[in-house]
Amino acid sequence: MALVVPPPNDKKRVKVYELRHNDWFDRGTGFCTGRVVGDESKIYVESEDQPDRTLLETRITKEDGYQKQQDTLIVWTESTGTDMALSFQEAEGCAAIWDFVSHVQQNLMAMAGPDDALSDDAMDNFANPLSLPRPELSNLDDIASLMRTVIATPQGRDSLSKLVISDDYIRKLVPIVTMAEDLESLDDLHHLCNIMKMLVLLNDTQIIEHVVTDDVVMGVVGALEYDPDFPTHKANHRRYLRDRSKFKEVVPIQDLAIKKKIHSTWRLLYLKDVVLARILDDPTFSVLNSLIFFNQVDIVSHLQGNTAFLEELFGIIDDPNAPHARKKDAVCFIQTCCAIAKNIQAPGRQTLYANFIQNGLLRVINFALLNGDSSIRVAGTDILVAMIDHDASMVRAYIFRSIQDSKRPLTDTLIELLLIENDLGVKAQAADAIKVLLEPQQPPPPPNAETMARNSNNPEFLSKMRNNAAPANPQIDSFIQNFYDNSASKLFRPLKDLEKRRPIVNLTFQEVSLFQHLIEILMFLIRYHLFRSKIFIFQEGLPARIAQLLACQHKHLQLTALKFFRTCIGLQDDSYIQQMTKNFLFEPILNIVYTTMPRDNLLNSVCLELFEYVKRENVKPVIIHVVENFREKLEEISYVDTFQSLILRYDQMQGYNAEADTTLFSQDSDGNPHRTSVNGNQRWQGVKEMDAAEEAYFNTSDDEDELANKKAATKRPPMSNGVSQAARSLVDYPDDEEESLDGQVGVMERMPIERLNAQAAEENTKSGIPVASTPPLERLSEKRRREEDDEEDELGKLSTTKRRSSSVSSVSSGVSIGSNSSNVLRRKKGFTSSSKETTAGSNEKIKISLAGRTSADGEGKRDEGG
Repeated sequence: MALVVPPPNDKKRVKVYELRHNDWFDRGTGFCTGRVVGDESKIYVESEDQPDRTLLETRITKEDGYQKQQDTLIVWTESTGTDMALSFQEAEGCAAIWDFVSHVQQNLMAMAGPDDALSDDAMDNFANPLSLPRPELSNLDDIASLMRTVIATPQGRDSLSKLVISDDYIRKLVPIVTMAEDLESLDDLHHLCNIMKMLVLLNDTQIIEHVVTDDVVMGVVGALEYDPDFPTHKANHRRYLRDRSKFKEVVPIQDLAIKKKIHSTWRLLYLKDVVLARILDDPTFSVLNSLIFFNQVDIVSHLQGNTAFLEELFGIIDDPNAPHARKKDAVCFIQTCCAIAKNIQAPGRQTLYANFIQNGLLRVINFALLNGDSSIRVAGTDILVAMIDHDASMVRAYIFRSIQDSKRPLTDTLIELLLIENDLGVKAQAADAIKVLLEPQQPPPPPNAETMARNSNNPEFLSKMRNNAAPANPQIDSFIQNFYDNSASKLFRPLKDLEKRRPIVNLTFQEVSLFQHLIEILMFLIRYHLFRSKIFIFQEGLPARIAQLLACQHKHLQLTALKFFRTCIGLQDDSYIQQMTKNFLFEPILNIVYTTMPRDNLLNSVCLELFEYVKRENVKPVIIHVVENFREKLEEISYVDTFQSLILRYDQMQGYNAEADTTLFSQDSDGNPHRTSVNGNQRWQGVKEMDAAEEAYFNTSDDEDELANKKAATKRPPMSNGVSQAARSLVDYPDDEEESLDGQVGVMERMPIERLNAQAAEENTKSGIPVASTPPLERLSEKRRREEDDEEDELGKLSTTKRRSSSVSSVSSGVSIGSNSSNVLRRKKGFTSSSKETTAGSNEKIKISLAGRTSADGEGKRDEGG
């Protein structure tokens, strides 16, 4: 059965709002109509800008609980639980849609059966309608008890709300408050306070709107001054609300409805934040916020559309004859408007700022920031920060035009304010404004870890990453360059002046705050202006000045300075690291570690994290600098293993292995070997000893070597099967190339080595040195190559000598059968306890190797071994 409901014929201009996370979201502006489609009645809102787009389509049901607030607002809850609101431009449009909704709901209730329309409790309430006695001092306790019983059910709350509104019950309670105060009846005042609390917490918008009207509000807040939870205390809410000095009409507002909304909004804010702050529940808090929000939207919409009002308001600042107090009130009024604009949606806020800027808002900011009155400066910074938060490019464009017109830019005003302002809050706001204005653009999203790891050594990728942070807009680029050319030196002058101030003592709180903000701005510039900031920082020598602050007595300033150095190291830029090592800036950081150890405080932890990062990322220049210059201090810091790991990492980079060094030198002595430095670079070497045979070898000239080779040729060992017995291996390992090589060719290749070994054996026999303990002589070319190769690691030589010497001990003649000169054996005497031990060991190895050979071969070996 279709509903016979007369829908409104003409379209009503309206804004659609949706409650999201306790904040009203503007879904757009359009035209509202009521329609009957089949058996359903719906409300449609078509977009004003795009008629084909529907902003709202909702079906009217009897359970939605529509409420009309003020004269231009309809609020309801969708079946999904979403709170919606329609804010009409005109009261007539709101009334037409409200009549349509009310008519539809009445028809739906009439069509529904009694069981469907009302519950049993509701029917009982309908059969026995609620009534309250006329308020008097004698029955206040009974009224409070009855209300407490009724509000226990939702139906009772609704019935009580309707009764209070229809009977104007609150207005009847107001005189009772005055009577109870005159009689000093504290119990009655406590009952009145409880009654007023219950009425406000009914969560009815009409009741709350009625409470803040001019003729009722004083009685309501007067009763709420006597809280029974604090019987010995009385609040002074009425005295605050009666103070007319709180309301200052800088420019007369002709619209009485707007003026009334301003007063109502102020009272609602006071109720929410002061009077009811302790007892508010979530539903009532949401209703209060909604009422405040929609009132503020109406106020801002009226002001930004009133051109004459704005011209008169901003003209006060430019008027030289205007008194200072009126100019101060004008700045504070603009500050209040900007604070209200933070709560409204972006389109309305954009329109407000556009109208303000068109009428001279930035001139007001300049006036406020340079004013001698601290309250005006605070208001000016609030306005500027609100504008920057909304659209920084708008402010930046204004500054750029000032630079082109050779006028003083706003950045210089902010810098001056930051340097001279004593208010710490204003300093913080000025520093934040400078950083936002100098931000070139939104930084590019950082690449993921896999991409960084894959391209960490790719110069093109790293260069591209750096270039992405550069400003692409020529106007922004020019603005930033002008800052470095003309303003940066002035901004960081206090840091530069620290060079003349040694030591850093007796810093005031204003100076500490200033240095902290300057360092944070500098870190911001390092991240966003990679190249310009680097050149400026190095030219001014700022890292060394910041290092001076590490010695101050203020811990939070020391932490800020450490954060700067951690940022520089985290960039892993060679220029910053070189600057820090060149000026020995790690020394004060180590001093902090040394003085705070082993306490686990924040300062000590930050220093440890810095060095832990150096160790983890293996920042070699820092490791080398710290260990070479502060090794003794690092060795004393033993309560964490970070610094011992740095020393170990340094030793590994220099080619020193403590374990191998101990193994090699432990054969000669129990003590640690002496460590020396070669060419200014700390390379750890063992003790080199030279015996008589080695001295004789190195003292032999080239002619003597040739003569010795000729003599050795006549005393060559006997050949067995075409191969020298001395040159034969102890174990007959199969060789892949042995079948393809001619035996005589192998003899010819080994003859130079055999001649040298024979010569060495003859000289050792004459000098009384056993033949078995004499290592073979090296070729002259090999000796020269080792002397010329200065870059070869000495530990590598020692370890190679040890491996090769083991093969010498396995043959009596000490000759290897290798096919090339790279198998030349080296001495081992310097690393054994005695030559006798070596001889004994060699003989024992020969006996073991004989067990696997034939008897004929074994006899030949025993003859050679003697």
